[in-house]
Amino acid sequence: MFSPSSIVQSGTRRSLAEHYQEVRQVSEQLCRPLMTEDYGIQSMPDVSPPKWHLAHTTWFFETLLLVPNLPGYEVFHPKFGYLFNSYYESIGERHPRPQRGLLSRPTVEEVYRYRAYVDQAMQLLLSQQADDPALHALLLLGLHHEQQHQELLLTDIKHILALNPLRPAYRSDLPFLASEPAISRERWLDYPGGLYEIGYEGEDFAFDNEGPHHSVYLQDYWLASRLVTNGEYLEFIQARGYQKPEYWLSEGWATVQAERWQAPLYWEQLEGAWWVMTLGGLRPLNEHEPVCHVSFYEADAFARWAGKRLPTEAEWEVAASQVPIHGNFLESGQLHPFPAMGLTRPDQLFGDVWEWTQSAYLPYPGFQPAPGAVAEYNGKFMCNQMVLRGGSCATSQSHIRHSYRNFFPPSTRWQFSGIRLVNPHPL
Repeated sequence: MFSPSSIVQSGTRRSLAEHYQEVRQVSEQLCRPLMTEDYGIQSMPDVSPPKWHLAHTTWFFETLLLVPNLPGYEVFHPKFGYLFNSYYESIGERHPRPQRGLLSRPTVEEVYRYRAYVDQAMQLLLSQQADDPALHALLLLGLHHEQQHQELLLTDIKHILALNPLRPAYRSDLPFLASEPAISRERWLDYPGGLYEIGYEGEDFAFDNEGPHHSVYLQDYWLASRLVTNGEYLEFIQARGYQKPEYWLSEGWATVQAERWQAPLYWEQLEGAWWVMTLGGLRPLNEHEPVCHVSFYEADAFARWAGKRLPTEAEWEVAASQVPIHGNFLESGQLHPFPAMGLTRPDQLFGDVWEWTQSAYLPYPGFQPAPGAVAEYNGKFMCNQMVLRGGSCATSQSHIRHSYRNFFPPSTRWQFSGIRLVNPHPL
């Protein structure tokens, strides 16, 4: 968990500084394809402008590491604490989230100068206090926090560009797979019931919400060998799944009616054919790819229609703990979910899309938030959220773990979220 006693000593002072720089550089690399005009747009309240992400992650290091630990440090701008605090009530007041897109200032150039200023000070701090375990712990939290925002950068950029009638591509050079996958038939993998251990146990970094390690009892279950595909979800649409309330939770049905959902986010019909907006622009729908950008409500409704259900997060973790962490992550450069390739059984547990579970985001037995301001990082959101597992094509592989618990409200669709089924019936 996040505490000085659980941090693996990362090596030399030089390696700590290099690790910091490597993570920070990825954020700026992800923004290189943007035009200056793209940096300030907020397409909905859940989306933050790209320049806000760049500044907020910098504010985190300045506020939580530099100000309390580097003698003589002067903040870059006295108002940036108000502009770029996200949700830390204990630190102070903050600019309203829905109004982040109204800020023409600071400019993009000034935000990059802010990052350079803080990065230089962080290098000095690491050269002076690299042997402090508490500083190590906070540094690793800050780096994983930045990796979370790197994924948010991509999901927010996609939403921003998708709302533009020109349907511009974030990157026109992204690969597009039009052929059929190596594996197409869905199989059901048997997992015997019994007592299992889940939750993080180890000495490397993990978020506080991933523990404590604890026992769970599971019944027998049969997990799908791969993710639900676009073609399978298209059958649900053609069966008028969005028009039949019997498949939907009450709040889900109310949301479908209010938002007039007819298909996953970014799907659109042009001259009778389905197309999908990607970070590579508008492309024909590939029916073999995992369905993506669906809410928990849609995932649950599809499962009911198919006579199946979503896995619990414990069922997912027990299955995932038996396979290595590899898959289509940010490092692959594809930035889009690809069809199952049959490399593991089950396949696609990691990468491609976050997998909705039927588990509410709640504390594990014995959970205690970390002390100080970082107590607000995870614990206070343990209400009205559902758990997702496994990472996506926008997640850094170095950021994910078998025990990683992502969480979002059940109506969320702009994240790379998809579906894996459990067969509730003995085979």
